[in-house]
Amino acid sequence: MTAPTGISPSEDDLKGALVALKTANPTLGVPKIHARLVAEHPEWIVSEKRTRKVLQNQGLVQTLSASGAASGQVHPTSKLIEGLDVTKWTTKAEVKYFGKAKGKGLVAKEAIAEGEVIWKEDPFILAPEWNLYDLQMSSHACGHCSTPLTTSLLIVPCSASTSSTPCPVRFCSRLCLSRSGRTHPLLCTSRNPAAAPLLHFARKNQWMALHALAQMTARVLLTFQQDDKLFAEDWEVVRSLAQLGMEERAKGGWCMRGHRLGAEPDRAMWKKAHKLYVQAFQEPATDAEKKRLAKLLKKPLPQDVSDTLFDYEAFLRGLGRMSLNLEAHGGLYVLHSHLNHNCDPNVSVRHLDQRTALSRITVIARRDIAPGEELLVTYVNPELSLEQRRRGLMEWGFGKCACERCRKEEKEKKESGDAEDANEGGDKADLEAELKAGLGVM
Repeated sequence: MTAPTGISPSEDDLKGALVALKTANPTLGVPKIHARLVAEHPEWIVSEKRTRKVLQNQGLVQTLSASGAASGQVHPTSKLIEGLDVTKWTTKAEVKYFGKAKGKGLVAKEAIAEGEVIWKEDPFILAPEWNLYDLQMSSHACGHCSTPLTTSLLIVPCSASTSSTPCPVRFCSRLCLSRSGRTHPLLCTSRNPAAAPLLHFARKNQWMALHALAQMTARVLLTFQQDDKLFAEDWEVVRSLAQLGMEERAKGGWCMRGHRLGAEPDRAMWKKAHKLYVQAFQEPATDAEKKRLAKLLKKPLPQDVSDTLFDYEAFLRGLGRMSLNLEAHGGLYVLHSHLNHNCDPNVSVRHLDQRTALSRITVIARRDIAPGEELLVTYVNPELSLEQRRRGLMEWGFGKCACERCRKEEKEKKESGDAEDANEGGDKADLEAELKAGLGVM
């Protein structure tokens, strides 16, 4: 008999296939992922050992303890963005990969003085705070950059809006109208009315992560229609973001909180949101809505991209991506998403530009930073107590904070014999302050 023949895939081909499979099936272990890989690519010769190594290098499987049991602590995973040109934003910092547990981050390439601007950045997508979103939907803020509108001859309406199919969104300039083409057409009530129930559901429940996921999906889908090279770049950004799925967070024991205001939506709401999400961007509920969506999405998505976006488990991971990476005011920024946490941060994220103050961020050094030192923000309100800060971080899967400030405060409490913070959960004002602080504005 002739021995079966096959080919050994390149590292890039294998990585791409495994990342797509694991993203679409995040709960499957290495053996089952390997089985699916072999089934989908029968022409490939790949050992399970090689499959495990690639998944581990991408941070997509848990490492084992000495006893052989998977670690009980669930951490967010992330990977480097291939081909990312940091110099588009700054020459003062560079990306560094610290390892599987911590993931990626930013370090200073040169000495940075206190008060120095390190970089400015416009958002990859913007899902603004609800008061600003309401202004957008009432024609009082720019539908792209969210700047409040005044009386100006430069203001232009949505080009698709008609008396029979109105869209309330207006733009502060023709430039913003043009740039909105990356997301707005799929979120426009005139061009894609199927998206309206999803956006209404997100607004009603003040679910910022869902709103951001809708914005991100609109960008990915429209970019795929418009430009293959830009799509590849955008898709790499999305897949490289730190992520921790909703079910993974639940298994990690997080508290039912985290979409910025109030209680985290439960599993019934996850399923309702997923149904509306699929109807908005893939399978509208009515024939009329299907025809409108088909006019925008003429080129079919590759199956792996479609699965990574619309599979239920992948949808939950998408929500986790948005929750973990959004800046406090609702923007998702490529370089900003690399910043790691410290309760005594050395950089501050501000909204300073007069023209685009509500979308463009400015990252400023809070103190002198030495070359090679990591750039750090705070994910929680630094004015909170040690217990409250640590609890807030653990809810997102970051584990027990062991920054220098936390270790010092913990040592002082032990030495003084202080009891646990009497205000265990924090009062309403503390909670509001913590959530407002969000990911990196302090």
